[in-house]
Amino acid sequence: MSGLIGKKLGMTSIYDENGKNIPCTVIEAGPCVVTQVKTKESDGYAAIQLAFDEKKEKHTSKALKGHFAKAGVSPKKVIAEFTRFEEGHEKKFGDVVKADVFIEGEYIDVVGTSKGKGFQGVVKRYNFRGVNDATHGQHNRLRAPGSIGASSYPSRVFKGMRMAGRTGGNRTKMINLQVMKIYTDKNIVVVKGSVPGPIGSYVILERWS
Repeated sequence: MSGLIGKKLGMTSIYDENGKNIPCTVIEAGPCVVTQVKTKESDGYAAIQLAFDEKKEKHTSKALKGHFAKAGVSPKKVIAEFTRFEEGHEKKFGDVVKADVFIEGEYIDVVGTSKGKGFQGVVKRYNFRGVNDATHGQHNRLRAPGSIGASSYPSRVFKGMRMAGRTGGNRTKMINLQVMKIYTDKNIVVVKGSVPGPIGSYVILERWS
């Protein structure tokens, strides 16, 4: 398999052999269940669908109940497809994929949804500095965006202008994160660096090499 679905548990730090403190993110990676196997003949492309984390049956639609029943598994909360997988390692309905698909020391990508910040100004959203100079009556310009356009031309605001607005809550991918530790008995993967999203959010771990 080229990846897994996981849940962000939080952050910690570990020490390497040189005594350097390395910030890391702890992820519960699996166990994931194969709920569908797509082939080029039937679906037009090859992919393996994984599902993760238990879900109450009363909160599951009839269509999904039938989908999970076909695979012989209980309802799950998160479903994701993985189109890259090694030849000769085909999966079938009901197979369980755990954290041991990864190897300590390899590099993976982690995809998640970044923390939502709500409506933010340009200083928070784009790291603007404001007008800076607080003298000569500049009493309310410290966090202002400054000029955004002229009057006669363009007489409008160009699309893409960096202004205040809703921030965060976007699909974000962190690439080339090194796998520092794997605890196969607990399905825990510890990766170097930060991972998008709050604690308890779902992420997708992908092997990129």
